[in-house]
Amino acid sequence: MKRIATLAGILALAAPLALAQTSTWTSDPAHSEVDFSVTHLTISKVHGRFGHVTATVTLNEADITKSSVTATIDVTGVDTGEEARNNHLKSDSFFNVAKFPTATFTSTSVARSGGQLSIAGNLTLHGVTLPVVLVADGPVGPVPGMDHKQHAGFSASTTISRTAFGIGTAFPSGAIGDDVKLNIDLDVVKQ
Repeated sequence: MKRIATLAGILALAAPLALAQTSTWTSDPAHSEVDFSVTHLTISKVHGRFGHVTATVTLNEADITKSSVTATIDVTGVDTGEEARNNHLKSDSFFNVAKFPTATFTSTSVARSGGQLSIAGNLTLHGVTLPVVLVADGPVGPVPGMDHKQHAGFSASTTISRTAFGIGTAFPSGAIGDDVKLNIDLDVVKQ
């Protein structure tokens, strides 16, 4: 009986420590975005951004490979610096934002790869869900922000096939490259 009481006491003391190893961080909308670049006519690159991304990182501080991330990107805010191009990208020829206003990413695993993280997950874009792997740096920090909360940073990139997601399929890769590079920068705040 004494042994069971001792074990129960140890478990009670260990529970807060186990909980303390996992923390939740949410994106700071003013300092987080997803940028993209794609080849135009095989000679130059067009750059754009999705300025509104909402992400939640569940960070396992003892073992980062047990962490996870979910993100929602507001596709309606696509901005390339050219209003006519932005409107075309929002049309049903490309993103069809009236039908698919957001894209989502949900991680399925996190692994260390040298000094970087390899974050595998499912990206849903234009109504199509495909696996992608993000190569990420971070977390950088944490540092105290102006809001007196802890902030950390993550940067990640991946390359996707626009036609695999059904985007701009009427345009050949000679006009618009099929490979689209995504760069994600997140400033996340500890909750």
